[in-house]
Amino acid sequence: MVYYRYSGSNRVCETTACSWTERRSTESEFTITYVAVSAIFFNSGLSLKTEELTSALLHVKLHLFVQSFTLVFFPVAMWLCIKLLALTSINTWLLRGLQTVGCMPPPVSSAVILTKAVGGNEAAAIFNSAFGSFLGILVTPLLLLLFLGSSSSVPFSSIFSQLFMTVVVPLILGQVSRRFLRDWLERRKPPFGVISSLVLLMIIYTTFCETFSNPDIELDHLSLLLITFIIFCIQLSFMLLTFVFSTQ
Repeated sequence: MVYYRYSGSNRVCETTACSWTERRSTESEFTITYVAVSAIFFNSGLSLKTEELTSALLHVKLHLFVQSFTLVFFPVAMWLCIKLLALTSINTWLLRGLQTVGCMPPPVSSAVILTKAVGGNEAAAIFNSAFGSFLGILVTPLLLLLFLGSSSSVPFSSIFSQLFMTVVVPLILGQVSRRFLRDWLERRKPPFGVISSLVLLMIIYTTFCETFSNPDIELDHLSLLLITFIIFCIQLSFMLLTFVFSTQ
């Protein structure tokens, strides 16, 4: 979700005309979008061998499964689920937000870090996260139009360039740095996983602070608790479903 908040970074040069609250929000968005996410992918590029990244490109079936599950199956499943939840008293805007999240491409930073934490194929996770994010530039607006009837102009070139600068460039720089630091890295074995996890925690914390510090948000506490529980159940269910599909 971080990658779809691009408007904040364009306001950095306008801080003299903004209030202190607006400046704080702009600075935190800039930090999340550019510094934190770039640090995660630089860290991944530094820790992964080049051979692992190149071999990950050959897992075509895996890539097709991840992208189709994320951008086809999951949005449709969420749409059906929300049709049922609409019969309850849950806030309509929370349900629309849930559908919006369901139409998003694969999570970038968290997907890579969680895959690494459980000993999965980190290189494949990096490829699918990056490729899915670029693919989402085209697919996500179409999904939102299909399921929510919402349309808006999308600055494709701006989003593409910012994704490239925060994902691809740091990854390449990490790989280049690894060539010069290979002996030192193999000898000292820095805690790459811990570093990435701390950066991800900072992203989550900052995002929550920005969201719930907004005085204009009016949320029904019961609806919020129900949505939290529903998200947990959906997450657990789809993790189990993905595990079953991937082990067949």
